[in-house]
Amino acid sequence: MKIYVKNMACESCKVVVKEALEELDIKPVKVELGEIETKEEISDEDKLKLNIIKKVGLELLEKKQGILVEKIRQVIIDYVYNNEDKPTIKFSAILSSELNHSYTYLANFFSEIEATTIEQYMIGLKIERIKELIIFGEHTLSEIAYMLHYSSVAHLSAQFKKATGLTPTHFKKLKEKRRIAIQNI
Repeated sequence: MKIYVKNMACESCKVVVKEALEELDIKPVKVELGEIETKEEISDEDKLKLNIIKKVGLELLEKKQGILVEKIRQVIIDYVYNNEDKPTIKFSAILSSELNHSYTYLANFFSEIEATTIEQYMIGLKIERIKELIIFGEHTLSEIAYMLHYSSVAHLSAQFKKATGLTPTHFKKLKEKRRIAIQNI
């Protein structure tokens, strides 16, 4: 049986879901971002109990609409967080091939349900990823631009500034000022 989970975006989400399943004595075949697979059917009663994962912002999906939107989100998240090599094909082709629908259909469907475009959702996710990578300080802006499929550092900087009102360099300086201020407390 497959169960779809909304808002699973990281490895710690998988851990939370696995722990919730263990508490219900349900043995999953696999737990992936956005998806749980079990050998046996899960009763409605157990599904209600499994909704304990709402405490951490996760949610079981039942409707086909929500499932497709979540699948689109998961492909975007995977593309932003786990695809550091420069792709040789466009994201639209990746999404279409992963979900077996035309990109136009998926884009229109996503926009209708989420009131934002796939592109805007991806930009928001990329901006959050850029912030994380700047805060960790392990990569240069050039490396970050490459990892997140920007054509140049200038493109990354322009998009970052448009979204946050700050340049990546200014954001990095603010992080340093905050770190120093915290050390002086």
